[in-house]
Amino acid sequence: MSKNRSTNLREAQDRTTHILSVDVEDYFMVEAFAPSIDKQAWDSWPSRVERNTQLVLDLFEKYDARATFFFVGWVAKRFPSLVRDVHKRGHEIACHSYWHRTIYSLTPDQFREDTRAAVCTLEDAAGAKVNGYRAPSWSITQKCLWALDILAEEGFAYDSSIYPIHHDLYGLPGAQRFPYTYTCTNGSSIREYPPPTVRVFGQNLPGAGGGYLRIFPLAYTRWFFRHFERNYEERVMVYLHPWELDPQQPRIRERLRSHLRHYTNLKGMQNRLEFLLQNYSFESFADAMEIENAANLTANVCRES
Repeated sequence: MSKNRSTNLREAQDRTTHILSVDVEDYFMVEAFAPSIDKQAWDSWPSRVERNTQLVLDLFEKYDARATFFFVGWVAKRFPSLVRDVHKRGHEIACHSYWHRTIYSLTPDQFREDTRAAVCTLEDAAGAKVNGYRAPSWSITQKCLWALDILAEEGFAYDSSIYPIHHDLYGLPGAQRFPYTYTCTNGSSIREYPPPTVRVFGQNLPGAGGGYLRIFPLAYTRWFFRHFERNYEERVMVYLHPWELDPQQPRIRERLRSHLRHYTNLKGMQNRLEFLLQNYSFESFADAMEIENAANLTANVCRES
């Protein structure tokens, strides 16, 4: 190990350990391109997900970061060796649906069927239980909170799908901003991990993930982390997609807003990610939950004694 890397790792141990996650999907699967690309035609597009995910894995290994990889089931079905490699390299495997459809466009039965198909595919490939779920496009909203009941019924320990912001495609502005336990209508519960936001002038501002990390100035990202750590004493949950590190991906014609959201600053995303990996310490959702459970157990023991 180099001297610089050893110094970076020692410094990282003194900082808050944040949560790192990757939504493993190909560039042509995003909701912004859904009007132009039929899901039944996905096989006709040149896949770049293996190459891009391996790049992400190598960067995580370089900086000794652990993460949760939320796989689209369709990807796992075609590239089971990729799922196995992610798992073997010490990362958590989680579910990002099978067909990458927004939850609010599905019926409860369709959602359950899609989720079961994805979990079956992922567990067969990884040889490990899947405990976490993230909806495509953060699409668990007020109109489909029933999805959390189904996830709890299907045995998921946690979800990370509810974005507490205003957005044209997703969001639940009144939702809690920090990790909490959601009580389902059937009496069961599931742990919810919202993407990070900071509260400014009565509004929740997003950051540290996806397009917000890629497009917003780096100075904003640095401020976001400082503000989060100093004011909330909570972990920042970073998320990204492998295609965001691929400026050479094929260009798809779509409306201007979708084009800007998808393609802006692809060339700079790797540098943004490496900045975070160099300056912060990261773990998976599974790691974070283990620490939370241990802390809760200790607290209960202290109360009883």
